Amino acid sequence: MNPQPTRRDLETRLAGAADQVPPAVQGVLARLAQAGHEAFLAGGCVRDILLRRVADDFDVATSARPDEVLRLFEHVVPTGIQHGTVTVILGREPHEKVEITTFRGEGEYLDGRRPESVRFLRDIEEDLARRDFTINAIAWNPLSGDVRDPFGGIGAIARRSIRAVGTPQERFREDGLRPLRAVRFASVLGFGIEEATRQAIGETLEVFRKVALERVRVELVKLLLGSARPSRGLNLCADTGLLGAFAPELLEGRGLAQNRYHRWDVWDHTMHVVDRSAPRLVVRLAALFHDVGKPRVAEVGPAGEPTFYSHEVVGAVLAEQILERLRFPRRTIDQVARQVREHNWHYTLEWNDGAVRRHLERVGVDALDDFFALREADIVGRGRQVQAGLKNLAELKARFLAEVEKESALEISDLAVGGREVMEALGQGPGPAVGETLRALLQHVLDHPEDNSRDKLLALVGERKRSSPS
Repeated sequence: MNPQPTRRDLETRLAGAADQVPPAVQGVLARLAQAGHEAFLAGGCVRDILLRRVADDFDVATSARPDEVLRLFEHVVPTGIQHGTVTVILGREPHEKVEITTFRGEGEYLDGRRPESVRFLRDIEEDLARRDFTINAIAWNPLSGDVRDPFGGIGAIARRSIRAVGTPQERFREDGLRPLRAVRFASVLGFGIEEATRQAIGETLEVFRKVALERVRVELVKLLLGSARPSRGLNLCADTGLLGAFAPELLEGRGLAQNRYHRWDVWDHTMHVVDRSAPRLVVRLAALFHDVGKPRVAEVGPAGEPTFYSHEVVGAVLAEQILERLRFPRRTIDQVARQVREHNWHYTLEWNDGAVRRHLERVGVDALDDFFALREADIVGRGRQVQAGLKNLAELKARFLAEVEKESALEISDLAVGGREVMEALGQGPGPAVGETLRALLQHVLDHPEDNSRDKLLALVGERKRSSPS
C-alpha cells in the first residue's frame, strides 16, 4: 500500500501537473492574464488533480468582470451572468467549453440555497472564503504556478478530511444541500468528516429539509455511483439525521434481526448488498430498497425466528413512493420497483419450463443483467450459506438463458399476432379488451410455446370471444 502523501508531496504534485489542464483552458487563463486580470482554476478540478483523479470540469475564477470577459472572447454564453458566470465556447468538445466566474462575495442566504445578493471582488482569497469545504477552496494557476490555499485545503486532502470553510453552521445554513455534499465527498473520496463539521450537520437539518428533493436526488445518485463503498455515505446519512429527512423508511431496518440465513440485521445486510452491487443506477437503487418492506411485515414464526412474508411486494410499493418523492424519472422508478418485487425467489429443480418462462416474463429479458447482479449481491450480502445460494442462482441463470436462446415468446411483442389482428378477430376497435386478450394469449404461450402461430392464436381469440358474456 502506498503511504498517504504529505502536504509537501501534494504541493509538488500540483507544481508538475500543468500538462493535465486542457490547452483550451490554458488558453483562457493566458488570455485573461494578457489583459491584466488575475485568473485561477478553482474548486473540484484542483482537488481532483491533487488526488490524481480524472478532472473533467475546469472552472476558471477571475478578477475580470463579466462585461470584461464578454469583450475578451468571441463566443461567450451568459449562463449565469447575474452571478458573475459566463461560458466561453472554444470548440465542440466538452473541455472546450470553459466556465468563467468573477471573484465574488455573497450576501445573506434566506432560502437555504441562494444568496440575496452578489458583489464582485478583485481578491481570489475573498472569493475562496465563500466556498463550501476547504478541499474545494484551493486556487491554482498552472501557467504561473501560483497556488492560493488560505484555508488549508491541501493539508485537509493530506489528512483525508472534509472540513467546512470557516464556521460550518454558517456554511450549511447558506445552502442546505452542503451537509449531504459533505457526506457524498466523504463517501466518494474515502475521507472522514472533521468533528465540528459533522456536528453541524445535525444542527442544521431544518435548512436541509428546505432543499428541493431534485437536488437531494442528484447527490444521492453521485454517492451511490461514485463510491467504491456507498455504505460509508449511507451510514453517515443515517447517523447524522440526513436519511431521516428524505428516506426515513430505510431506518426502520436498523436493529431488526433476521433469520438464520442472514448474518446481519436488515440495515447492515442492505449496506453489504449495496457495496457488493454493480455500479449501475437501477441495480444500486434496487439494492438499497430491496428489503425496505421487511420492517412492515415482520412477524415471529412458529420456530421463534423472524419472518418477512411478502416483503418484496410491500418493498416495491415503498421503493416506488420514495423514488417518486425524490423525483426520479418514471422509467427508473418502474425498473427499480420491478427488481425489488422480483428479487426474492428461491429456484428449485422442480420448476418446469413453463414456470421458468413465467418468471422470466415477470423479470423481463431486458432486465436480466440487473436482476442477476442484484441477486448475486443479495446472496453474498447474507453472510451465510453464500456458496449454496450462488450455486442455486447459477442453476436459475442457466435455465433462463436457455429459454432466451430458444427465442421463446416472453413478451406481447413476441406473439405471432398483434393488436390489429386481435381487434379484427374480436370485431371491435381499440379498448381494454384488446390488451386483456393479448395478455391472455401470452400467458397461454408461456405454457404452450408451440402454439405461438397466427392461426392458433386467432383460434384462441375466437374461443375467448365465444366464451365471453355477450
